[in-house]
Amino acid sequence: MDFRDNMPVGNDPASIRKRIEAMEAVLERAFVIPGVNYRVGLDSIVGLVPVVGDFITAAMGAYIVWEARNLGIPKWKLWRMAANIGFDTAVGAIPLVGDAFDFLFRSNTKNLKIIKKHLDKHHPESRVIEG
Repeated sequence: MDFRDNMPVGNDPASIRKRIEAMEAVLERAFVIPGVNYRVGLDSIVGLVPVVGDFITAAMGAYIVWEARNLGIPKWKLWRMAANIGFDTAVGAIPLVGDAFDFLFRSNTKNLKIIKKHLDKHHPESRVIEG
């Protein structure tokens, strides 16, 4: 089965929400560190590659902001989301300290919370009840 079979391609809020949630999961919590049971994603792992890794994950995070823009989220929230990614990228680029920071600061999760709050208010039909 192809990954794209499960990924919605529509421009409706529910489809965009699913794509954003999937990207956030890949970037922030795709893998479990054995022994400590702590979830990490590509942001932390690819971020270990000096400079280039941080810019790759920043581009992937920018996709989330682009999708948020497609939802009509206000510009001030888009700027806040971009600032989260910029801060993550800037601090993440610092050798050693940045690598530890990447394991703790989850800019994409913060951005997903901003998007979910907007969707729950303006597009409640896109809400997913988890249980």
